[in-house]
Amino acid sequence: MAQFDVASSGRFKIGGKEFHRLGFGAMRIVGAGVWGEPADRAEALRVLRRLPELGIDFVDTADSYGPDVSELLIREALHPYAGTFVATKGGLTRSGPNAWHPVGRPEYLRQQALKSCRNLGVERIDLWQLHRIDAKVPRDEQFDAMKSLQDDGIVTALGLSEVSVEDIEAASKVFEVATVQNRYNLVDRGSEAVLDYCEAKGIGFIPWFPLAAGDLARPGTVLDSVARKHGAKPSQIALAWILKRSPVVLPIPGTSKVSHLEENAAAAAIDLSDEDFAALDQEGRAEANKKKS
Repeated sequence: MAQFDVASSGRFKIGGKEFHRLGFGAMRIVGAGVWGEPADRAEALRVLRRLPELGIDFVDTADSYGPDVSELLIREALHPYAGTFVATKGGLTRSGPNAWHPVGRPEYLRQQALKSCRNLGVERIDLWQLHRIDAKVPRDEQFDAMKSLQDDGIVTALGLSEVSVEDIEAASKVFEVATVQNRYNLVDRGSEAVLDYCEAKGIGFIPWFPLAAGDLARPGTVLDSVARKHGAKPSQIALAWILKRSPVVLPIPGTSKVSHLEENAAAAAIDLSDEDFAALDQEGRAEANKKKS
């Protein structure tokens, strides 16, 4: 396997900025339960500062990670972001560790986007994503608020998270949807239709929780066999599979350790054969169906 470098993951462009497809999700650099300061602040900063050295130039965060802590750490480590594309999300409030509450009132979304600008130290956010559609607020009001952020120069591009194809189509009537961020991995295939739609429309698809392999990580599975063939870990093969799945996929594995970051980056150099990809796909779908039943 090649040394740590994500260049072979390919590139994608949003809002006139191009970056490597294998990015970094900054949820895990904060405290337990995605709450408060990290247990090892110095290591969290080392992780962030290692990103550009590995070629990782796409960072995804949210105002709710901490809250605010992740954005502030990113600013401390990477500002002024020379060559780094920074995406953030808004639309959730926090009441404590592992507690998340959607709030989609237009004035709240604007307030949070402006706060993210301050936290990150930017005049305009590269990509701002609605963390969840709030069922208590008319969907179109949330979409209109997002469009106003773009019209007023607060954000460059707009995205959605945990949405259906129908949600994307509705939002697309108000603004150009640049990205969709849904849970997706080798054994969690509930967003297949959304990914297919994004590929057809050229929309970036950001899978969160991309490394999961479930029971396929155990000895004797196809995943285990492919991993041994490449001298890799099952999680690295799961990441290589997701990169090969579609050219619009932008995985953002996260970690609070430099060693794990480097392990994830090395997965970009794994070149799966079409046969291995198909075998993994078949086994992953079977595992996903087993979980459903």
